Formats: sequence, C-alpha cells, structure tokens
Amino acid sequence: MQRTTLSNAECPIARSLDQVGEWWSILLMRDALQGLRRFDEFSKSLGIAPNMLTRRLNALVDAGMLERVPYSQRPLRHEYLPTAKGKDFSRVLMAFIDWGNRHYAEDGESVQVVHRESGARLQLAFTDPADGRAVAPQDCAVQPGPAASAQMRERLTLKQRLEASAGKQMLD
Repeated sequence: MQRTTLSNAECPIARSLDQVGEWWSILLMRDALQGLRRFDEFSKSLGIAPNMLTRRLNALVDAGMLERVPYSQRPLRHEYLPTAKGKDFSRVLMAFIDWGNRHYAEDGESVQVVHRESGARLQLAFTDPADGRAVAPQDCAVQPGPAASAQMRERLTLKQRLEASAGKQMLD
C-alpha cells in the first residue's frame, strides 16, 4: 500500500508527521538524541527488523534529521548523528514525556525531564517572548500565520467562532 504524503500540506502538524510520524522514526530520534549512533545499537535498543531499520534511518537522513557519517572504511560502516533539526526534535520528545506521564503512567513515571545541573524536575511550558512569563496551554490559541491560505484562514476562523459560541453558551 502506497503511503499518502503530507509534505505539501499547509498544516505544520501534517508536514511534520510526514517526516517523523511513524513510531519507529520517533523512537530512533529518541535513541539518537540519547547518544546511540550505530546501526547495531539502534537494532538492539528497538528490536526492529534490519530492513525496517534501514528504511527508517534512510528516511531520517533524507528528512535532514540525522546525518550519516562513516566511522569505518573496511568494511564501510556509518554512524548516525542528529543534525540541528534533529536536535531541535528533543522539544517534541520532551512534550511526549510530559503528556505520557500525565496520562499513561499509572504505576508512576519511569522517565522525567529535569534540569541538567540541579536535577530539579521541569514542567513543559509556553513562554511569552517579551517578558519570559509562562502562559498556560488553555490561554494559548492557534491563528493564521502570514503565509496562511484562504482555506486555512477560513478553517481557523470557523474554529474561533465555534469556541466563542461554546463560551457564550457556557455564560448563558
């Protein structure tokens, strides 16, 4: 079955999922960002079939998330290093940790995000770039950006109207 591509979608979530939306890709990025580099390390960590691992690593290299660098010439062997784009994906993984701990850690958290120096537990937060103040997710909204199409603007405007209507009904 041919997979549908989302690379030309306007939505940034859809475009991002086109690159890393398959669970093996997300887990490979997790492992790469935790220091695994070589094919056999990924294979051992994930228990993934070699042909699938090869496809997923190639896709992450093609997406610019990992860089393939030779570490041995005879035989030719490569390691996979996170690029700047790949390192930036750590934010997504930390959001997954936060969300997973909130909703799927019935027996307790097996992983926590902490400050590297102090060891203090951290919380996921949005901050106002003007003053650094934390903004709660419920106080955030999505709006059309400068490059939004008319269709995207209409979709987001409809969403805002529905939210306003629901809020008005709650007040009545």
